[in-house]
Amino acid sequence: MIELTRLDDSIFVINCELIETIEETPDTVISTTSGKRYIVKESIDEIIEMVIKYKRKIFSGICKEQI
Repeated sequence: MIELTRLDDSIFVINCELIETIEETPDTVISTTSGKRYIVKESIDEIIEMVIKYKRKIFSGICKEQI
């Protein structure tokens, strides 16, 4: 899950596993596998970095439990 900001400054959390596409048009638009679309303030690069950070956190926890 990553935290994002709508254009009205409200914050919400999205399951990054459901992100299908991210576009800048010039606003950043996230489309999900369920067909929903979200317009957010964060850039594509910021969202990608959030997803990478989230997945590193998840996968590092799995690896520690297996040791």
